[in-house]
Amino acid sequence: MDDLSSNDKDKKNQDIDFEEYTIASEPHKRERAYAWRTAIGLQAVDGLQVSEYLKQTAQRNIEGEITIDEARKLIDTYYQSKTNREPDDDEKQEADKVSGNITKLILERSFSFSVSGLMSIHRHVFEGVFKHAGKLRTYDITKSEWVLRGDTVLYGRWQDLRMALEYDLEQEKQFDYSGLSMDQVVEHITRFVSGIWQIHPFSEGNTRTTAIFTIKYLRSIGFEVTNDLFNQYSWYFRNALVRANYRNVAKNIDYEPKFLICFFRNLLMDENNDLKNRYLLINPPQEWAQEPLTTTPTTTPTSTPTSTPTTSAPKWLTNNENIARLVKALGQNKMSVKEMLEAVGLKNRENFLEFSLNPAIKDKYVKMLYPDKPNHPRQKYMLTVKGQTLYSYLC
Repeated sequence: MDDLSSNDKDKKNQDIDFEEYTIASEPHKRERAYAWRTAIGLQAVDGLQVSEYLKQTAQRNIEGEITIDEARKLIDTYYQSKTNREPDDDEKQEADKVSGNITKLILERSFSFSVSGLMSIHRHVFEGVFKHAGKLRTYDITKSEWVLRGDTVLYGRWQDLRMALEYDLEQEKQFDYSGLSMDQVVEHITRFVSGIWQIHPFSEGNTRTTAIFTIKYLRSIGFEVTNDLFNQYSWYFRNALVRANYRNVAKNIDYEPKFLICFFRNLLMDENNDLKNRYLLINPPQEWAQEPLTTTPTTTPTSTPTSTPTTSAPKWLTNNENIARLVKALGQNKMSVKEMLEAVGLKNRENFLEFSLNPAIKDKYVKMLYPDKPNHPRQKYMLTVKGQTLYSYLC
C-alpha cells in the first residue's frame, strides 16, 4: 500500500465536513466532531471504511439530535434489519460499530491505568463485533507487514501477556518525569506506547485499542491532546509502531523509533514533521528514497529542532503568568492551599483559587492528591507530567 492509496482511503472515510465543526461550532459539537473524526479515521488501520449510514448517524449526533448511545443503537438496528446484503457489509458493519464505540469512549473522561483498564477499552471498542472482545489472546501470532516487505514483528508470547503488561504499566507508574525536557518526555512516551503495542495483548484490534489507550493516558497526565493525528495518520501510526519494534540482524536492520518519535513530537509539541508511509518502507524504491523531515531527538533541552517551526507557542506552554508562578512554586512538592499561598506570596485565598489554582487545574498543569475527594481534609496539590515539563522549561 502506498501513500496515495492510504490517503485516498482516509478521505473517502471523512466526507463529513469536520473542519466546519472543529473551527466554528460550539464546544459540545466540536468535541463530538473530534471524537467521530478520530473513530472513523482509525478504521484505516485495518483497511476498513464506514458506511454512508454511519456518516449520517454521526452527523445527527454531532448536531445534538441524538445521543451517542442512541447513535450506537441505530447502527445496531440498521444491520439487524438490513435485507439487501452487499459484499463489503461485514467490513462496514465492523467499522460502523467500532466507530460508534470509540466515539463513546473518547467522549468519556474516565480512565483506569491498569491491565484491566486496557482490557476494558478493548471490550468496549469491540463490543458486538468480536466474541473475544476484552480478552487476552490465547495463541502466538505473526503478521505479514507491507512496511517490512512481508516480514513480521516478534510479538509477545501469549503465556506472558498479562505479566508483560503488568510490568510495563508498573514501570510507567514509577517513572519520574521531574527534570525532563519536553524532548525527553516525548522519547519516553514513545518507548512506553511502543512497548505496550509490541506485547500485542489482543488477537485483533490491537492498534486501535493502543491508540485509544494512548489518547486517554496522555490526557490523564495533563496533555490535552486533540485526536487529529490519530485520525489523519492512523496508518502511519501503525507502520511507525511496526518499525520501532522490528529488528533483523541477518539483514542489518535495527529497531527504528525515529518515525514514531516524529508522530509524538507533532502530537505533543506542535511540530510539523513530515509523516509519510513511504519513508517507513524497508529498502524503498529509488523514487521513495528521500529522508523524511524529522527532528533529531536529544537529551539536551537546548537543542534546536530541524522541523518546520510553528507560528504559535507549543501547547504545553502557557502565557498565563499566574499559572507559571504557581508551577514554579510547586516544583516537585505536594502543597496544601495554605502552603501554596505562602509559596507564591499571596494572602487572598479566593483570588488565588480563581486566578491561579483553578486555571492551573483546568489546563492540566496541577492535579489533586485525592481527585475523587476534593474536600479531603489532607488535600494537597502537585504538578502533572505536563506541569513538570513546564517547570523544567521555566526553571
